[in-house]
Amino acid sequence: MSYRTLAGILGMAGIMTTGTLGASAQQNPVVVMETTRGSISIELLPDAAPITVENFLRYANDGFFEGTVFHRVIPGFMIQGGGLRSDLTEKTTRAPIRNEADNGLSNERGTISMARTSVVDSATAQFFINTVDNGRSLDHRGTSPRDYGYAVFGRVTAGMDVVDAISGVATGRQGPHQNVPVEPVVINSVTVQ
Repeated sequence: MSYRTLAGILGMAGIMTTGTLGASAQQNPVVVMETTRGSISIELLPDAAPITVENFLRYANDGFFEGTVFHRVIPGFMIQGGGLRSDLTEKTTRAPIRNEADNGLSNERGTISMARTSVVDSATAQFFINTVDNGRSLDHRGTSPRDYGYAVFGRVTAGMDVVDAISGVATGRQGPHQNVPVEPVVINSVTVQ
């Protein structure tokens, strides 16, 4: 039996909820993301992605995500947000963080990962939630920028119906941006529980 299979079985039983054996849900921070489409609860996984979780929590505690939108929505792939306002102007962020995609976690349906440019260590505030299993194309496979992957740092524990609803909104092109929801999907708040 593989580690991931064992982790999934234990997680369903409520025994383990991170990529590290022995951790429990009570030890992991949870955030609630309130959007114009509903609430999404996300368990963060600091044992697997300590730098990424700390970065995300700082942005959440600073109120940075308030008023940002899901600006890139691709059905059958993911929804991306956390850095642009509804007029698609970018918010000023802190310095980029180290990419923790080599943490052994997979970009499975319901996981949240950091968005980045083609530069490996370029993630700041933008994130995406996988709406399908994207491990084959987004997981860490090597050290080149193309193969480095995207750092999973948490998972949706409630509100996947909201994620799926966002994934199904009508989208179009807005300036240089593609796959932009025609009606903005706004993040009203991200609250640490």
